[in-house]
Order: sequence, then C-alpha cells, then structure tokens
Amino acid sequence: MVWFWVLVLFTANLKLGLAHIHGGEQPLAKINILQTTVALHESASISAEPVLLGLKGEDTEWITVNFGNPKPSLDDWVGVFSPAKFDPSACPPVNERKKQLPYICSAPIKYKYANESSSSYAKTGTASLRFQLINQRADFSFALFSGGLSDPILVAISNPISFTNPKAPLYPRLAQGKSWNEMTVTWTSGYDIDEAVPFVEWGRKGDLQVRSPAGTLTFKQNSMCGSPASTVGWRDPGFIHTSFLKDLWPNFVYMYRIGHLLYNGSVVWSKTYSFKSSPYPGQNSLQRVVIFGDMGKAERDGSNEYSDYQPGSLNTTDQLIRDLDNIDIVFHIGDLTYSNGYISQWDQFTAQVEPIASTVPYMIASGNHERDWPNSGSFYDTPDSGGECGVPAETMFYYPAENKAKFWYSTDYGLFHFCIADSEHDWREGSEQYRFIEQCLASVDRHRQPWLIFSAHRVLGYSSNDWYSQEGAYEEPMGRDGLQKLWQKYKVDIAFYGHVHNYERSCPIYQNQCVNKEKNHYSGTVNGTIHVVVGGAGSHLSKFSQLIPYWSIYRDYDFGFVKLTAFNQSSLLFEYKKSRDGKVYDSFTISRDYKDVLACVHDGCEPTTLAS
Repeated sequence: MVWFWVLVLFTANLKLGLAHIHGGEQPLAKINILQTTVALHESASISAEPVLLGLKGEDTEWITVNFGNPKPSLDDWVGVFSPAKFDPSACPPVNERKKQLPYICSAPIKYKYANESSSSYAKTGTASLRFQLINQRADFSFALFSGGLSDPILVAISNPISFTNPKAPLYPRLAQGKSWNEMTVTWTSGYDIDEAVPFVEWGRKGDLQVRSPAGTLTFKQNSMCGSPASTVGWRDPGFIHTSFLKDLWPNFVYMYRIGHLLYNGSVVWSKTYSFKSSPYPGQNSLQRVVIFGDMGKAERDGSNEYSDYQPGSLNTTDQLIRDLDNIDIVFHIGDLTYSNGYISQWDQFTAQVEPIASTVPYMIASGNHERDWPNSGSFYDTPDSGGECGVPAETMFYYPAENKAKFWYSTDYGLFHFCIADSEHDWREGSEQYRFIEQCLASVDRHRQPWLIFSAHRVLGYSSNDWYSQEGAYEEPMGRDGLQKLWQKYKVDIAFYGHVHNYERSCPIYQNQCVNKEKNHYSGTVNGTIHVVVGGAGSHLSKFSQLIPYWSIYRDYDFGFVKLTAFNQSSLLFEYKKSRDGKVYDSFTISRDYKDVLACVHDGCEPTTLAS
C-alpha cells in the first residue's frame, strides 16, 4: 500500500512538473491539412517568381507570390509546399471504412495569411506576399486556401519553382570531437552515397589542404515513433554527412569547404568556411563560452509568427552573429527547433544557425521537445517531441556521446570541463547516467581545468518558476535529490538549465542553504554551486512565482543568454545578456587559486589519516 501511494505521488509530481509544456503550439499543427477539400476555381490564380533560384550559388532567396481569389475572405491563407507536387496516392486513408484518400497529406513548410500585406484583400481579392525560401532538396509550390486553417479549401496552385541544384551541400555545423584536437563537420545534402562521395577539404590558413572522408546517415518515416512526425509532419530529411578533422594544432585558424565527388569525376563544392581550433586543455588564455536553451526557430519573412511561438529566436541568433568574433564555443542545452514532429523545420533551424554553427563548435543537449514520446524509453511519458523520439536531433547534429541514443557526454575546452547530462533519461542515483555524471565530474584535473560546468535541459537544481513553486521544491521533481552531493563533492562551479523560459541566478547553494552572502564577486573556497536557468533564448516566456525565494539573486522575464569568459586559471567573468540589445544585465566574477579548489568543505572533503 505504501508503494502505491509513492507511485501516485511520483506520477503527480511528474505531471505538475510538465504542466507548462503546452503554453505554445507548433504553428503548423494548427492546420487540419488532411481535411482539405479541393475547389479549384478557374478565376482564382496564384503565381511565384523567380522560377529558378540560386543562380549565383545562393542557398536563400526571396520570392514574390501574386494571387487572386474571386471570393476572398479574411481567413484565406497561402501555404508553401515542398515537394511541389501533391501526391494523394501516397496518403493513408482518412476514413478506413470508405477508404477515402485526402488530397494533401503533408503539411506546408510555412504559411501566411493572404491579407498580411494588404488590408484591402477581403474587398479586392488580389494581393502579393513575400516569402524567404532556403534550399531544401526539392522544388516548391504555393497554394491558395480559403476556409481558414481548420477547414482548408484549396482554390489555386502555383507554378513550381526550384533551386538550380537542390541537392547542394548546405548548413555545416561544427562540434567538438571526442578529443580536444578533433573537430567534426556535419552537413545536409541531397546526395546519397551511390550518387557521390562526401568529403571535407581543409587545412590551416595558407597551408596545403587535405581531404577527409565523411560518413552518411539519414532516417526514414518508419523511424518516427508517432504522429505528426510519421504522418502530416513527415518530410524527407535528405542525407546527413559527418567528417572528422583530426590532429588539429591548438589555436590555429583552419579553412574548410564541403565537397561531393560525383561519379563522372566532377565535384560539387560548398562555400568556404573557417574555424579556430580548440586550445590545449589547461592552456592559460582568453576563452569565451555562450550558453542558452530553448531558442527554437523563427521565420525572417514573418511566416507562422502570428502565434508568437518563438518570438525571441531571431534576436538571440542575430546577437550571437554580431558578437561571433568574441565567441569560442556555443552550448544550446535542449529544445533546439521546437519542430514537434514537423521535420521540415530542422532544415529551417540549421539554416538559421549556420553563420554561428559553421564558425564555432555548436554543442547541443537533449530536451523534451527532441526526445519525449510515450513508450519510447524517455524518462517522461509525454508527447512533446511530436513523434520524433530523438531521431532527428541524434542524426542532424554530432555530439561526443558514447551512445547517440543516450544523450550525455563530456567535453573539454581549454580551461573548462563540461559535463552535459540528459534530463530526458533517468539521472537518479543508481542509474547508468548517474554513474556517468559522477565519472565525468571526478575525471577533471582542476589544476589544468579549474572551471567545472554541469548542464542539463530540465531544472535539476533551482528555479522559482511558477509551476515549480506550486510543487514546492523549486526544481524538477526528484531533480537534485542525488545530484547535489555530487555537485558538492566535486565542487561544481556553475550548473546551467533550460526548459524554463526565463533567466534566474541563485546564490552559491548546497542543501537549500546559501553558503556565500556575496552577489557580484566570489573568491576563495568553492563552498557551493551557483545554479542558473538560461532557457529564455527564444520560445514564449515562462512566468515566475510571486514569492522570490531567499536563494534567488537575479530574475529576468525576458529573452537572453549567458556568456562565460575565462581570463586565466584564476579569473572568470559571468555575464547575462538580453537578446534585444546585447547589453549585460547581470554579472559576477570568480577569483580563486588552485588551493581554494582543493580546500575541504562540508560534504566535500578528501579522506585523511592520522598516520605520519
């Protein structure tokens, strides 16, 4: 009987901790595309230009769409479809008894309301819209609908348009390999291995270039765990290639470009990019790290944005691009795209972050919107991934985990050692991941790498968000139960979390007690861990509790990110910046020596003996 009530309380806590996740809806999910009826009208028209895109090698183009409807209404809308041709034969029946096939069985990749650019559309029936398209390995068409999103009526279909080479290699994203002197390059193309051989040509700036081969992966519709990813949200992801650039010299600028060797002997090339290799672990130099969660994606042409699903995403992206010369590595700690089963959005996201990810390592963590799906092995039995169950995230990005399905790993960058946990799998004491976390924290040489950082998507530490405050513990249920003794034993400096869409910093804390009264400068012994929620990079914001806990030093209901600057082995600067202006709104410094890390603290002392 006792175990029954334990289970009931555990389930209730999980549900309470998850109550916030429905605060926003993927805009494409609002379209009831399977219920589309066809009423093509001879007097209705829609056309798009230019017809051929990327004539100068561009992977992004602006399109003008002109349309007219003899029976206009305020809920008319224009959808962008890719591939351009609707194929009802590939659709599953909507009504099994009648075997009725829908006319369209895949969602558009984006849409706008017809009256967005013309307030007089409902009277005149004519208007034009501007869309920005990226190369997504297939042609495009535009469709004019009446009936709104819930009861779409197809009235006109445009001419198809296409990029000159839809299969071109695009959207490179760098990541640290399993050793400090290895960089990985991952990209997307339309070339399978029976069409072309993928590789990266690279070398130090000004030196001879070498070529490294790449492996090729993809995933299929039957790899998805449920709808919409396996139904209306499915879109072929193309082929994802990863090359490993090894034995890099520390601190050098390397040039690289992506190639596909066709079997006729010609090569299809990408643009030329560059990156700076990582410093040697322990190297005493200026090192700058950016950390945030829950950014999502947004459309620069305003598509899908009526719902304000990720209103801060572009501001964060653009601030990082502007400051890119002063950033060495980026950590995006979960909830990457918020595609929620609409696979086309992964291309949109990789295109959005390409200026960042092609230049500095873009390290990721797994969030509920990447992984969670009922009966799929995720710790939380929720449908947050939209049926993706981790497959796109695990394939589209590289991260140095031993098992890609177990999204935990460690990585080094100069003076920093990072332990990245996976909050969507069991982290509790006795679990496989708990053993990894302890091994990761224990393995660092604090003389060489004094700055020890822990990170997970969900708040396993402290947050005064409103739903956590209702639960009473100010954390993800069971979050810090077993982990806090590891943070204390191994003297973790800072723990970062996303999931909660705001910013909050705690005091250095252990067992709910602030262990340092300072707020802006910390020095000497590491008595406790500072916990930081930095989940306000783009998605709709989360409210705080009205009560401010004693341990909460700074809270901000706005979009932003954190930047860490290690000046050397003894000095660290922490800055919280708002995405809208890039200015610093919260900061602190840490100054200490190696002996301060070694010093004995409560529940963090090495064994001693009285023997001489």
